[in-house]
Amino acid sequence: MESGGAPCILRGPAMRVLLVSHLFPPKHSAGTEVYTAELGTRLAARGHEVIVFTTDKDIGRADLSLHERIHAGLRVVELTNNLFHDDFVETWRQPEIERLFARTLDELRPEVVHFQHLLHLSVGCLRIAAERGVPVLFTLHDFWLVCARLGQLVHADGSLCHTVDFARCGTCLPSFKWRQTGLEQRAGRAIARVRAATGVDLGPLARGARRLVVGRRGGSGDDGSGAAEQPDENPEGEPAAYEAAARERAAALLAACLAHVDRFIAPSRFLRDRFVAEGIPGDRIVVLPTGVDRDAFGLPREPGSEARLRVTFLGSLVPLKGAHLLLEAWGRLAPEDRARGELVLRGPSDHAPEYVARLERAAKSVGATLAGAATRDEVPHVLAATDLLVVPSLWFENRPLVLLEALATRTPVLASDLGGMVELVEEGITGWRFPAGDAAALAERLRALLHDPAPLAGLYPRDHRPPSLEEMTDAQVRMYEELLESK
Repeated sequence: MESGGAPCILRGPAMRVLLVSHLFPPKHSAGTEVYTAELGTRLAARGHEVIVFTTDKDIGRADLSLHERIHAGLRVVELTNNLFHDDFVETWRQPEIERLFARTLDELRPEVVHFQHLLHLSVGCLRIAAERGVPVLFTLHDFWLVCARLGQLVHADGSLCHTVDFARCGTCLPSFKWRQTGLEQRAGRAIARVRAATGVDLGPLARGARRLVVGRRGGSGDDGSGAAEQPDENPEGEPAAYEAAARERAAALLAACLAHVDRFIAPSRFLRDRFVAEGIPGDRIVVLPTGVDRDAFGLPREPGSEARLRVTFLGSLVPLKGAHLLLEAWGRLAPEDRARGELVLRGPSDHAPEYVARLERAAKSVGATLAGAATRDEVPHVLAATDLLVVPSLWFENRPLVLLEALATRTPVLASDLGGMVELVEEGITGWRFPAGDAAALAERLRALLHDPAPLAGLYPRDHRPPSLEEMTDAQVRMYEELLESK
């Protein structure tokens, strides 16, 4: 049990809770997926029955088929969605997915349905849940409800979308690969038939061949979300048509949420305020900060060498996380400045192989190290042995898990001044912020700390740890119970 709070004592009978997420571990381990798994396991530890409804892109299985598995003791109902879309509208509204979801609800009969994400699912799932007369909750993890490009509010040209401009969407979405090509669909169906008939899964072989082709032609590869950025294979579409589609999509998603969701949850004030601006009434959104496992991240700080500052990047090696910006900033330092520290980048190399290859070349030229991915068990030790964690994200992060974990280990942080990161990194208290995308400003801050690391010792004058996972779950259980009582 964590030290941050005792498990909640049930005031009523155990609940049957359905958690709905676009993706789920162990194959997927980004923030939303980890949050969903942590919430599910802690609800189950309290005696509640928890089922997860999720999706996965797996060309070794028949498209839009269901199967079940167990993860960390949780029952997982997984829908295969291979993006065999005929029309853009199917990226957010698909009757067959709704039919399978309705069938699942009728079989499971949950008392609470808690949506985490609708990517790869269908907007009608909200209505279907509400029609069962159960409380419907929706945690807002990113901007997918208003941004069709994976909810990131980042244009195809790499610039941020500070507001949702549908005309701008029309110039962005034509380069977003939202479905598989005809050839990919035919190959996928053939691979699924082979597996069904023989048990042999040719999917990994096909994916490996595809990554090799993408890498040779310089594409970005799979970003881990089930979609990939490959304009040369994208379905044709004019900006005006995509502008209209984006407008229709945002209006339909917002209307469905307002009609069928009983309670919205925002892990950060930043995200709450943005969605209030998009049209969700503020009194329907509760700010419930994401928790962290305080036991796992309660390790004592590991002393380093006074001569060298240990600087770390820890996260996905994809462009929006900004690892290339950190390497550029490190390269701006004089060799004698870099000699005062060591820069290590930790992250998986399979999401964007071509990008990682660029990072490897850049790291070699500036004396930095790409040390590979850190397992979940290794992350606490990596942070405890870090003098300065740099989070140079280039998009509106909500409440990054790595920042929560850094706060739990009292690790000094240097982060972009974007989104929910501003709430977590208090200037001169838990670390410092720099203008997002500004390699020169980042380099200057690094140079100052390399020459005088004394300010690092003055950070964390008091307890700045985020809530524990137990405290977060306590609050979530109370919310479920209140909605059940109101129903």
